This record gives sequence, structure tokens and C-alpha cells, in this order.
Amino acid sequence: MTIEIISVDTPTLGDRGYIAHDGKTALVVDPQRDIDRVEQILAKHSLELGAVVETHMHNDYVSGGLVLAKKYQAKYITSADDPVSFDRVAARDLEEFSIGNFGIKALHTPGHTFTHLSYILVNQQGKSSGIFTGGSLLHGSTGRPDLLGADHAIKLAQLQHGSAHRIVDLLEDSTQIFPTHGFGSFCAATSTSGDSSTIQDEKKSNPALQLSVERFVSETLAGLDVYPAYYKHMGPANLAGPGAIDLSELPRLSTDELLKRIAGDDWVVDLRDKDSWAKSHLLGTKNFGVNGSFATYLGWLFPYEKELVLISNKASDFSLAQRELVRIGIDRPSASYLGEITDFAEIKTTEVVEFKDVPQALTDSEIVVLDVRRNSERRASHIVGSIHIPLHELSVRMSELSKDKTYWVHCAGAYRASIAASIVQNAGFNVVLINESYDKALQVKDLAIATGTADHQPVAPSDTTEKE
Repeated sequence: MTIEIISVDTPTLGDRGYIAHDGKTALVVDPQRDIDRVEQILAKHSLELGAVVETHMHNDYVSGGLVLAKKYQAKYITSADDPVSFDRVAARDLEEFSIGNFGIKALHTPGHTFTHLSYILVNQQGKSSGIFTGGSLLHGSTGRPDLLGADHAIKLAQLQHGSAHRIVDLLEDSTQIFPTHGFGSFCAATSTSGDSSTIQDEKKSNPALQLSVERFVSETLAGLDVYPAYYKHMGPANLAGPGAIDLSELPRLSTDELLKRIAGDDWVVDLRDKDSWAKSHLLGTKNFGVNGSFATYLGWLFPYEKELVLISNKASDFSLAQRELVRIGIDRPSASYLGEITDFAEIKTTEVVEFKDVPQALTDSEIVVLDVRRNSERRASHIVGSIHIPLHELSVRMSELSKDKTYWVHCAGAYRASIAASIVQNAGFNVVLINESYDKALQVKDLAIATGTADHQPVAPSDTTEKE
């Protein structure tokens, strides 16, 4: 009997869930909240759901595990030490669970959280054929140890080092590793490598297995940058037991109703891409293109107590946005507007430039180049003469900007720059969007680039995930 593993990727959040099955019965590992993706795979392969398992109470997304398990009357397995508010099957270290003709063995692997469990996949012959490591051992890295707060980071980093060694000591070199994080997720402590790996691969390259515990702790903590603010909502939501989602069509606003929402206290988000936004948009709206890292950056900046309104010229954008939003606990935007922005009497445009235009702009005292990347990105490389305000700090540092200047905004790929440009413009400042990847800046001969420093500003430790 061969156990097949099917990945269920969520690339916009950098996460991966799994379906393991023997041809008849399935185990689902760390599912996202939009469980219809899992259901489609179960139906396609004619599988019966035997169990759903969580490696940990996730900090970067709301789980669909409880709803999925209840719907199919399957076992829902989580750590016995997690103080959840719902009935589940409590798993403890080295405890085994049968799923069809195969099984799993829980392995306590603290580090990403204190209660984190990995699950060894055991075939019918009783041999391990893989391990679901969640936020423990990743491909070339580990899960970050600081999501429960700075007070616990050192202890969790020490535990993470020990967990990595425990995993490789228990399993054969050929054992496949199936992590949940590490595909662009901010939950990874450092950048990960590759799409798959084995125990042998990790022994050769993983810092947790190459470094002493003291050096691993110091280097890991020194390498951590900020993570999205919405993470604070995820753990409590998962412990409480998330309910079912509603992805039905949102109420539609008229043009007059939309203008009232913009004039009010609502967050009105333009889902179109940055090029469309720059050509025409409504002042007071914010541009979060739904085809970029939408949930990550909207969730990072959005005040969860506010009403959210979505606008676009394509109905499909709303469906995609709703799916992304429920994954981070924004269950139901209050309304939507479908139509062309050019239909409105008063529209704004934003000038678009390229990095080849920047050297000349820097000679103009009325132009300021604004870098909205994270501190770690700035430290690695930046344009000499530019100023730096990370996107997640922009709204609270607006007093540092001047109405007498025009701000040319850039980031790593222009997605965050477009968000920042909309925020700066809404605040009454003149703004220009540098609509190119920062890689292009490195190719401009007349543009001075500094490396290994971040001017004289305080520098947070590096974040090598560099998710745009």
C-alpha cells in the first residue's frame, strides 16, 4: 500500500496544507479556512475523510479544520495542551492514531509554539514514510520562535533547536519532510530553500542542525524582522473554534452610496492592479491589488474594527478577495461596488516613473524618494539619498512628510509602493509611483546604491523572507 500526499497550497500566505490517503481514507493536515478546496480533492479521488489534524494553533491564518471535521464527522486532532474551546481528540507526545490503513504518531516539537506537535506518517507495515512538521523543521529553516512575544522568544528558539534534532534523530535519512510554513510565509525564521526535502537534506543544510544551540538562538533572533499585525487575531480565533464561512456575493453599492462610504469612516479598498489604479482612482480609497499579496498587506494595515468596502471593475475580484480575507479572519466585507472608476465625475491619477528617472529626480530639492520596504530589505541595499518609512509604519509617521515635497515611492516589486502611494495621496501629499521592481534600480548606472547599512535609522533584525 502506498500513501499518497497531495499538497494544498496557499501561495499568497506562503502556507501549505496536505491530504494524505491510502486510496480510500484521507487525513487532512493544517487546512486553510476555505475548505471547499479540500472537499474538491476528496471528491475527485473518492476519499472518505478519516481525520483532520493541526500541528499547532496557527498564528498566520484561521483554520478550517474544526468545520471540516464536524461536517464529515471525522476525528479532529490537536495538541492536548492547547486550551481550546471545543471538543477534539487530544494528542500527546508519541501517541498514535489510526486513519484507514495507515496511521500517524504525534511528536512534541516545541519552538514555533510551546505546544507544537509534528506527526510522523506511519504506513501499514509500521514504518515511517514522512513527517508533517508544521512550523517546526522547514525546508532549510525553522519556524520563527517570536510569535508568542519577545519574552518567550529565547526559550522557544532553544526548544526549536532541540525539536529539529529530535526529528532527525528519530527518523531515517530518506524520510520526506512536509512543513506547513516556509513557502514565503512570515512564519519562517529565515528564508527557506526548495519545494521538498528529506531528513538527509536537512542534516546537510539546516541551520538548526548545523549550529550549536547558543549560536542558533543568537543568529535566529538577530535575523527576525516584523511580522504582519493581523497575526494577533489568529491564535485567539483558532483557540475559540472558527465557524463556517460565507463566500456569497456581497451587497452592491450605487455610485452615491459608494461616495458616502468614502466620505465616512469606512475602509474602501480598490482591488484593481496598480497600473489600473494609477490611471484612474477615487481619492480616499486605498489600492490593494487582489492579485498581489493582498491578504498579507491588507490584514497588516486594516483596523479590524472598521467596516470594509471593496471596489473593482471585475466581479471575479470580489470572489477572490473574499476567499483571501476569510483566511485571516475578515469574514464578511460590508459591501462592494462594481463598475468603472472613469464613470465618476472626479477621479485622480498618479504619475508613474521608472528607476532610470530617479537619478535626475534626486537632484531636485522638491522631490523625495520614499522607500517603504522593511528594515531588513533597506539594510541589505538602498538608494543613497532616499528616505525610509516601512509601509506598516507609514500611517503613524505621516507627520514626517512635507506638503512642499513630491514623494516618489518604491518598494521591492511596486505592490507595496502602490499601497503606500494611495495612503500618502489620501493624506494630501503629492505622490509618484516608481512602478518597477527594485532589481531594476540596481541596473541604473547613475544611481548610487548603498549596501550593508540603513543610514542612521534604527535597524530591526533581518527578515529574509522578503515577501512582496
